[in-house]
Amino acid sequence: MDPEVSLLLQCPQGGLPEDQVRAELSPAHDRRTLPGGDKAIAAVWESRLQAQPWLFDAPKFRLHSAALVPTDSQRPHLLLRLGLTSYRDFLGTNWASSAAWLRQQGAADWDDKQAYLADPLGVGAALTTADDFLVFLRRSGRVAEAPGLVDVPGGHPEPQVNLPLLTLSQPLLLGIARNETSAGRASAEFYVQCSLTSEQVRKHYMNGGPEAHESTGIIFVETQCVRRLQETEMWAELCPSAKGAIFFYNQVQGSPT
Repeated sequence: MDPEVSLLLQCPQGGLPEDQVRAELSPAHDRRTLPGGDKAIAAVWESRLQAQPWLFDAPKFRLHSAALVPTDSQRPHLLLRLGLTSYRDFLGTNWASSAAWLRQQGAADWDDKQAYLADPLGVGAALTTADDFLVFLRRSGRVAEAPGLVDVPGGHPEPQVNLPLLTLSQPLLLGIARNETSAGRASAEFYVQCSLTSEQVRKHYMNGGPEAHESTGIIFVETQCVRRLQETEMWAELCPSAKGAIFFYNQVQGSPT
């Protein structure tokens, strides 16, 4: 397994549809106040804004924990325990120079090395085209996290890749991975099918969208080649969350042989 990513939870074969996923939102799942207070977070944010004035704060869901729970039927459900956090807190904890110390302190104080971290829940999708290609995006150099690296579409594929919602299947949750380069920030990875060909997807992408500034190019890899992607030069260019998505795609969804 790549040291940049660890696996928090792997879903059953085929993935989980929306009706098998539940979320429990509670202030009890928020991060703990930093030892000595949160002034250090404000200082990191001000420093970041001076270097990258285009950054802006936004609310995020914080992943506290996740567990597969049995039900009366034979279909297990996934329970996500969520709190609230922000992009500002993310940069001031997970991406702070003190992140490793915060994890050690969280383990000592709360028996939870993530207790003091913002840990906003990321979202990514292994997106396949009608002609059996997997879609990747080259991240812009202006984004704060993993600039210039290759990623899977994340957050909401329709504006990022500019695809009409009607061309996308309902997502199946494959698993949750931790990005160990950002102190264990978790990302839920999904499988989504697109009814368009790779060339049609490329044309939609080139037309731009609300978040076109977050990427600089689109890349297609044949699904039959994805299983051995870790053996290629491209693997070193993938950001950790994308590596997690590819691992889950191969293990849970499976690519054609």
